[in-house]
Amino acid sequence: MTFAIWALIAGAIFTVMALSGTLLKRLPLSTSMLYLLAGFALGPAGLALLSPAPLADHHILEMITEAAVLISLFAAGLKLALPLSDRRWRSALRLATLSMLVTISLMAAIGVVLFDLPLGAAILLAAILAPTDPVLASDVQLAEPNDRDSVRFSLTGEGGLNDGAAFPFVMLGLGLLGLQGTSWSYWRWLTLDLVWAVAGGLVIGALCGYAIGKLVLYLRTQHREAVGLDEFLMLGLIGVAYGSAQLASTYGFLAVFAAGLALHRSQLNAPGVKAVEAMDEETAEGLSDSRKVKVATDPQLAGAHMTQAVRGFNEQLERIVEVAIVVIVGAMLTSIALPDNSIAYLLLLFFAVRPISAALGLAGLNMPRDQRLLIGWFGIRGIGSIYYLMYAIGQGLPMPLAQHMVSIVLLGVVASIVGHGISVTPLMNLYSARRARKRTR
Repeated sequence: MTFAIWALIAGAIFTVMALSGTLLKRLPLSTSMLYLLAGFALGPAGLALLSPAPLADHHILEMITEAAVLISLFAAGLKLALPLSDRRWRSALRLATLSMLVTISLMAAIGVVLFDLPLGAAILLAAILAPTDPVLASDVQLAEPNDRDSVRFSLTGEGGLNDGAAFPFVMLGLGLLGLQGTSWSYWRWLTLDLVWAVAGGLVIGALCGYAIGKLVLYLRTQHREAVGLDEFLMLGLIGVAYGSAQLASTYGFLAVFAAGLALHRSQLNAPGVKAVEAMDEETAEGLSDSRKVKVATDPQLAGAHMTQAVRGFNEQLERIVEVAIVVIVGAMLTSIALPDNSIAYLLLLFFAVRPISAALGLAGLNMPRDQRLLIGWFGIRGIGSIYYLMYAIGQGLPMPLAQHMVSIVLLGVVASIVGHGISVTPLMNLYSARRARKRTR
């Protein structure tokens, strides 16, 4: 197929999305559902213009999905403006740790019973499906840093943290399957893959984000240097945080999330810098070049200006990679060959295990019932699960087991895109209306 045809297809998708964006916000549909349909139409079952094979093309699919998750995790970190002492962090942390552990434990047990999987394979499949998605969950996550809604904050924090926190359990499953070499042991997994890799990734990412943020702020406010090219700053920080973490044998996903969070905090905590939400709207867009330089070097506005510029570019890039990945997922639907009991496995994940794990994670917190129910439902699975699947295949997963997991994971992601996509608009509108009524009482 020629480049002209690809340009036509890509241009048509982007144009339709741009023209229909406002309409979709009012309908029980999500943009991801339309991307999925476009991918299916372009795939082997339709025009056969796109034929990604999960088993044969796992290396390139792993790289594409990894890049998409990194961009989204950085965006999630930038959105979480509340200090770590704020009580709303408790729900996010519990969901990303306790709830995820419960999910992996229950789904591993279900995998053994329904599929007769060995323990390592059951844990691996559960860990692949356990993390909620930071890319496809944008409709239920924070839209901007000054959003203080507990549901959106909890889901954003959970999606940012558990995409990295699931990695130790993916490694545990691979180790139990004998795919981590002869040196693998429970002790090695506990000390290196769990404790060191998680803690080290968070620390390295936080140091990178904070240091680079402070350096740029100092150069701009004190010397009027390093002004502009905030897009390169975002990409550079993602690369530095991820690369440093990986070289230190820690988790790059957690490092990138922590880098985004620390970059934002470095600006808000700097002496004399206003919070982003207090920044005059005129500084965000529509400024002349000379005015932009003045704002970017103003000690009162420099930090907020930089954070907004980085976040704006990141969000646009996030939408582009969402299109690419979901279209690919749609084209891979013909790869699904459903094993027995796979529907029951996924129904249990969405309608039993997710609500139970969320309820246990949020137990004891002062949170209204409607917020707990929404969090229990919106455990969206997506691109993070595709990445972990491709990573596991690349580690030498046996072919029959790999095909088994491809079918279940792809079906789970598609079910999440459709089910959550249909329900997100009416449920979030209902929730917003109830919140508005409570404020007026």
